[in-house]
Amino acid sequence: MRVIIGGAGQVGYSIASYLSRENNDVTVIDNKPDMIARINRNLDVNGILGAASSPEVLEAAGARDADMIIAVTQQDEVNMVACQVAHSLFNVPKKIARIRNQVYRDPAWANLFSRAHMPIDVIISPEIEVARAVEMRLSVPGTTSVMPMTEGDTFVCGVMCEEDCPVVNTPLRQLAALFPDNKIRILTIVRHGKPFVPSPEDQMLIGDEIFFIARKSDLARILSAFGHEEQKARNVILIGGGNIGVSLINRIKERHTDVHLKVIESNAERAQNLSEIYEDVLILNASGLDRQVLEEANISETEALITVTDDDETNILISLLGRQFGCNRIIPLVNKESYTSLTGSLGIGAVVSPKAITVSTIMRHVRRGRVKAVHNLLGSFAEILEIEASESLSFLNVPLRDIDWPKGALVCAIVRDERVVMPDANTMIKTNDHVIILAPHGKAQKIEKMFSAQVDIF
Repeated sequence: MRVIIGGAGQVGYSIASYLSRENNDVTVIDNKPDMIARINRNLDVNGILGAASSPEVLEAAGARDADMIIAVTQQDEVNMVACQVAHSLFNVPKKIARIRNQVYRDPAWANLFSRAHMPIDVIISPEIEVARAVEMRLSVPGTTSVMPMTEGDTFVCGVMCEEDCPVVNTPLRQLAALFPDNKIRILTIVRHGKPFVPSPEDQMLIGDEIFFIARKSDLARILSAFGHEEQKARNVILIGGGNIGVSLINRIKERHTDVHLKVIESNAERAQNLSEIYEDVLILNASGLDRQVLEEANISETEALITVTDDDETNILISLLGRQFGCNRIIPLVNKESYTSLTGSLGIGAVVSPKAITVSTIMRHVRRGRVKAVHNLLGSFAEILEIEASESLSFLNVPLRDIDWPKGALVCAIVRDERVVMPDANTMIKTNDHVIILAPHGKAQKIEKMFSAQVDIF
């Protein structure tokens, strides 16, 4: 597949890295020489210096033969024009654009992105995606990560094994006997910052982060088995009223009408605007690092603290303050990868990474054929794919043990007629099954090809 990526920032670099490892023909365009030098130095891709919206630059990047353009520069307008030029001049089949300004997403202007006007096939809004991820964490208390599969009937969740976890030091093979009513499959264990796929004899230890897959209806009982019986947060403090903060306010108000929300925003003008828009939400114009302000917001009685300012260091420091005040459920926004491992050692817990969320969302649309959902697990460690089985597959009704899977691939679950099957070696895939597979680093494309019928296109 030939892909053009506009923008060599964190998101563009990560997508280029993913696609190049799968032997795709990738070209990255950016107008910053140092960014292009980094791309050419570190990745097996072609880096071109120039504007991603320039017809001349796009032609040099191979747009006439490209299968897809992914426009993720820092400017919405450049991304939009790049997709328009790719369509109008080069007839690129699939066009994905990152658009941050929510004005463009207003339903009043929905016709803007129609095929006749600005034909962008997929619009990615990081603010909306991050807000969705944070809200999912609020919806399933006790988790460090929540990834919906099969349209929300099945979830991949992360959870910490703490000192009161009843199942620590228990071999995984015994889980089925201990909890026969709960259909659960352990996918990955993260120990001392290093993830691995466990064997049935491996045990879970205190301090491990466990990723498992289970039915939505079983989540409460499974989390209880891990020692997490946290109640849904009713009192929430949100630090930061920028684009992500606004998206999160809207999502909480829409989906959690019983939540009492307080927002702390340091910018006076922005705080004033928020107070005019959200008359039923307490908006405080102050710094989230002010201990007195946090006390006045009654943080000691707050069940969840969410920090989404545009500064990683501020989010981490506010999280540490929240921990000192006794708030146990803290969700900080952290962009820099170097801080991810640091937050765990500080006792903050799992962070929300806008880059990782945006990359996962884009990869969901890059995967072809019958791939219905994609989630990146722990950066580049693995991808979790949900794929629909077509009637033309050569390995239908064949035991899983007899299928030539890529090394390390794990069939996690099969959803059949609204039933979730936790498969064993004798399980067979049938037509229209939704198969959920853990694809190790660099193996996703091979699995995608296994499930792709020849009639499938983008």
